[in-house]
Amino acid sequence: MHVWMQFIRQKRELSTQRPTSEQCKEFFKSYETAVIFHLTKQVEKREDRIPWSKEQNTELVKVERDVFLAGNYKAFLLFMDECRLCEKCAGNRVDCRFPVQARPSPESLAVDVFTTVRKQGYLIEVLTDVGETMNRYAFLMLE
Repeated sequence: MHVWMQFIRQKRELSTQRPTSEQCKEFFKSYETAVIFHLTKQVEKREDRIPWSKEQNTELVKVERDVFLAGNYKAFLLFMDECRLCEKCAGNRVDCRFPVQARPSPESLAVDVFTTVRKQGYLIEVLTDVGETMNRYAFLMLE
């Protein structure tokens, strides 16, 4: 069982606990493949990205489930952004309204998303204006 699933199953201890860098390394060592989802969006107001992120993360969880049901029992999604499944996050897994659907972001598992996606030829830049097109990335981990 990989590290993140251990944390999910031990959710009573998770309120402030995050995986260590060593645990993150062990998590990624248990996978051979990552599918990269490149999602783009341009918004007029900063707050417009929140419902879009929620919608994208919800759809990505469905993709993860389909891949799991196709026989990839270790399929595990890393969201493109914060979870955003709730309007206001409980801030811990004990009080989470969607503990089965909630997933970590790559950054929360010590992934340098900029370096990772650039090595694969994807575009990503620091945005200086809210109206610029966002390039967001989610990762589906597969054995």
